Amino acid sequence: MFGWVQRGFRRAYERVLDREIDDGPTHVAIIQDGNRRYARKNGDDAPDGHRAGAQTTEDVLTWCEELGIEELTLYTFSTENFDRPEHERQPLFDLIEDKLYEFADADRVHEREVAVRAIGEVEMLPGRVRDAVEYAETRTADYDGFTLNIALAYGGRAELLGAARDVCRAVDRGDLSPDEVDVPAVDRRLSRKPVRDVDLIIRPGGDERTSNFLPWHANGNEAAVYFCAPYWPEFSKVDFLRGIRTYESREQSWQRTRTERAVTLVRAVAEVELEDARTVAGRLREQLPSSGADEVSAELAKRTDETAD
Repeated sequence: MFGWVQRGFRRAYERVLDREIDDGPTHVAIIQDGNRRYARKNGDDAPDGHRAGAQTTEDVLTWCEELGIEELTLYTFSTENFDRPEHERQPLFDLIEDKLYEFADADRVHEREVAVRAIGEVEMLPGRVRDAVEYAETRTADYDGFTLNIALAYGGRAELLGAARDVCRAVDRGDLSPDEVDVPAVDRRLSRKPVRDVDLIIRPGGDERTSNFLPWHANGNEAAVYFCAPYWPEFSKVDFLRGIRTYESREQSWQRTRTERAVTLVRAVAEVELEDARTVAGRLREQLPSSGADEVSAELAKRTDETAD
């Protein structure tokens, strides 16, 4: 009886959170943490926890589709994970291999036109996993309906170092001048395939750190971060929606700050030269949401009326 009531309450709470979601993030990145601790809690071995976590991954793909999210990156295997014992690594490689083939052949992947891609130092993985990566990427290479990035043998610091070395080599060869070293030049050298800037990082499992995950794409974009206690196999739609709500709250606060700064700038410029203020206001309106653009226009109109008087 209690379980039925609890499930009913959770479904009702999901609906409440759903109604609160407006414009969600475009790119969500998730650190799938807590599989081994979940297994220990249930008296199982680590591979059992990873298999339970794989089902959560399937659920998250469905939730992304429901919310219109366009890109998902899953931190599946870090460079530090190579330090784990052999008896833990091999079953995890088995699971990754199986899931890559499964994704590549799944009807939902082809119906939704999901591009499956691996990011990280894939060459460090066993040959059988590399073969599965190639199969999944080849089968979905022409799709652009949704992007699923699997971070394998991934380390954010190593990614940045690799890009820096590539830039240095290009400059040394004369293919790139120092003046041409800009954000796009680094971007092109960061991963095997292009990755959007990250809007939201989610980490279940109780740890409040981002573990060197996508530092260029997340920190550079000032991504929101949501930490929660459930282990990855226990991660629910309610947890996911709370993460989306965290992103939206932060985004609204950030947009409010941008609008206030824009209005202040227009006011300051208008005190010196009204025509310059019109030019500045025009540029700012293009960068703000409609409500912010309206506030800038109202401030400009106010200054114009004051000048006319």
